[in-house]
Amino acid sequence: MCRTGELGPKGISCVVVEKGTPGLSFGKKEKKIGWNSQPTRQVIFEDCRVPAANRLGNEGDGFLIAMKGLNGGRINIASCSLGAAQASLDLAVDYLKVRKQFGKPLSSFQHNQFEVARMATDLVASRLLIRNAALALDTNHPDLVTLCSMAKFSATEKCFEIVNKALQMHGGYGYLKDYAVQQYLRDIRVHQILEGTNEVMQLIISRDVLKI
Repeated sequence: MCRTGELGPKGISCVVVEKGTPGLSFGKKEKKIGWNSQPTRQVIFEDCRVPAANRLGNEGDGFLIAMKGLNGGRINIASCSLGAAQASLDLAVDYLKVRKQFGKPLSSFQHNQFEVARMATDLVASRLLIRNAALALDTNHPDLVTLCSMAKFSATEKCFEIVNKALQMHGGYGYLKDYAVQQYLRDIRVHQILEGTNEVMQLIISRDVLKI
């Protein structure tokens, strides 16, 4: 994305910068607490000249192109959180049935039963929100942006809580790298930041509801 015209979104255009273009370089590989299977580097442009033939769409379409990509991206990020939450719930259920305290499995304690019920309910609600947003994307629903923002905001928040509770249920073992639940926690924390922070999601949703 680059500015080719007036201030504001209408002055942004989208261009393809090909590998090897003079002035294009990449920063060091960042050290992250999660998402370690995906290398992350800064993209650096220094006096980087790109021909007009590399423009995607018309001049000034850049912001619209970016926004269209974000709607699908928000569904993708929400879906990733959903997968981590489902896997973590499965691990927690297995652990609660095996681990014993006071001669009884942890699954027999009412507090843990209530927590599992809440986790399972939040998981199903998140899945339905995401599917609803995906349907809106497929059908170009007039409330597409808001529905995708709702799905991303709610699912990433609720699924993180599910994973965090699953780790808590593992006790000290959950904090060990020998147990997968800690990796799920580290990997999905960034989902509340990617594709628009959850604070931005709340702004989008509230402005649509309030019509401001």
